[in-house]
Amino acid sequence: MNVVIGTAGHIDHGKTALVKALTGVDADRLPEEKQRGITIDIGFAELDLGDVHVSFVDVPGHERFVKNMLAGASGIDIVMLIVAADEGVMPQTREHFNICRLLGIRHGIVVITKSDLADEEMLDLVRLDVAELVEGSFLQDAKVVTTSSTKSAGLEELRSSIRKVAASLYRPEESRYALLPIDRSFSVKGHGAVVTGTLQHGTIGVDSAVELLPNRIPVRVRNIQSHGRSSDKATAGRRVALNLGGIDHSAIERGMVLAEKGVFEPTQVIDAEIELLADAPRPLRSRQRVRVHIGTAELLGRVTVLNDIGEIAPGETDLVQLRLESPTVAIHGTRVIFRSYSPQETIAGGRVLEPFATRHRRKSLTAVRSFLSSLADPTISDLDLTYALVTRAGVIGIAAAELTARTGLLRSVLDPDIKGLIANATIVNVGSRFLSTGAFESLRRKLVAAVKRHHELDPLSKGVGKELLRGTLPNDTFAAALESLIASGTLAGAGETVSLAERKQSLNPAEETAKKALSHGLQSAGLGVPKITDLLDAASRESRLPTPHVRKVFQTLIDSREVVKVTDDFFFDKKTIDSLIAKVRANAGEDRTIDVAKFKEISGVSRKYAIPLLEYFDREKITIRTGDKRVIR
Repeated sequence: MNVVIGTAGHIDHGKTALVKALTGVDADRLPEEKQRGITIDIGFAELDLGDVHVSFVDVPGHERFVKNMLAGASGIDIVMLIVAADEGVMPQTREHFNICRLLGIRHGIVVITKSDLADEEMLDLVRLDVAELVEGSFLQDAKVVTTSSTKSAGLEELRSSIRKVAASLYRPEESRYALLPIDRSFSVKGHGAVVTGTLQHGTIGVDSAVELLPNRIPVRVRNIQSHGRSSDKATAGRRVALNLGGIDHSAIERGMVLAEKGVFEPTQVIDAEIELLADAPRPLRSRQRVRVHIGTAELLGRVTVLNDIGEIAPGETDLVQLRLESPTVAIHGTRVIFRSYSPQETIAGGRVLEPFATRHRRKSLTAVRSFLSSLADPTISDLDLTYALVTRAGVIGIAAAELTARTGLLRSVLDPDIKGLIANATIVNVGSRFLSTGAFESLRRKLVAAVKRHHELDPLSKGVGKELLRGTLPNDTFAAALESLIASGTLAGAGETVSLAERKQSLNPAEETAKKALSHGLQSAGLGVPKITDLLDAASRESRLPTPHVRKVFQTLIDSREVVKVTDDFFFDKKTIDSLIAKVRANAGEDRTIDVAKFKEISGVSRKYAIPLLEYFDREKITIRTGDKRVIR
């Protein structure tokens, strides 16, 4: 079994010395660390216990390097909380302990070091001090091991304790895509860029298609090593070093994330559940600027507290929205730590609930809190998480790719869940997106109401344009809802317009007068119709309706096919056109051809009308033009 153990504790409490006593490896690798005798950055070592293989992450204890400690603490399975026997619990002991608790670490061992520097009475006081610190926490019942690195005392008991704690670890079957927060980058001569980190999720293999986020830099995995041993792949929970092709190591920074290509999206607005430490100096308030630690990244951001008073009191847990000043990568469940902007102190921590949040209006706060509270349930299943996100998407719906970016779930896990929800009629597939059944029915009702409202506002209109009706809805969502309404006989779609299927157009007396005047004007004119403007003006005078209103009445004649549009200026009565077509066909010669002169002779119209009518015949495939003549069909 492979486990990652991180050290935590105050400066000069013997963390690095203990790791060296256990492994034989000095985790202080920097010249400055050797010179000053303190750990500045995170260091690494390994320990093979036969059935358990341990990767140690040694972190700095000095308060100035807590951000480095946070980078190392990301992704550890077990914490060794280290307290020196000659000093007891110190400020950085408390801060490191709080960080581990806020990061959701659930397994650990308390190690009292430097036992050779204290008598039994002092050791008892230190044990009481530690017990008070961890009371009520995940370390309350943890094994307490007393050691001395210089005397090699207690090391076997510590190794035994590590085996027991490792055996209690439970790792569920991997269900998420590869995600590796990078804590170190360097170059190896002859090989190029190398990055290290703890693989939080998924599997990365040699030649995997991966990318560096948030910059979306595509890279290739040339080689994988874990503590000097090459491997074909790396699995979640392992400390790994990856040799990357296609990039220089100088372009890689701590805080970047190596991930499966095309799966995850950078984000800057996050909803989270946050616990403010009981000893925080003041409440966490909206608009407060904080230092945010996600994975191995340190970022700046501002907090909006999602409650009515806009603040969280020390010791309380509540919901917040975090607006970051630079992008990062997070999924549901990603741990986050807040430190005050100045002075830099750890004040809060918690979990990301919605990694792609939008600004919340105060009037929607109740619904937002209800949604986020459901996501905050620690027992929420992947299926319930998927359904909650689909439901929250409302009538806009959500694509599978968006679900994956929010959850990290493998498609092999996500797709069966989606199919099950569809089979149970809980959600609806609308092409490339998914809506809850309730949202889909709500959308259908809204579309019908919009069409009905359009008819009420404009009774003479044939219907509402599809693009106007769609508004900001995604094409797939709108098309699926519209098609279902047409199939059910609720709406009717004609070309680019939509109307109520059972709609009966009714005209008031003035409109009926205008309609009769328009019809009579065209019927009596025969083929010598007036220009449309003259026809409309005459009907307007007779009905006493404004010309624009009369034009709408005229449109109803066109929609009902009682009037034929030949050009923008010339319209004809449908019966007159039908009669002309029959006459032309009856007078066609044996070769079924006709020219302009012959057409004028048959129809009795001038060239002014002949040319537009013949071009109309061409468009309607009544005639087919060949040079100066036309073949009558």
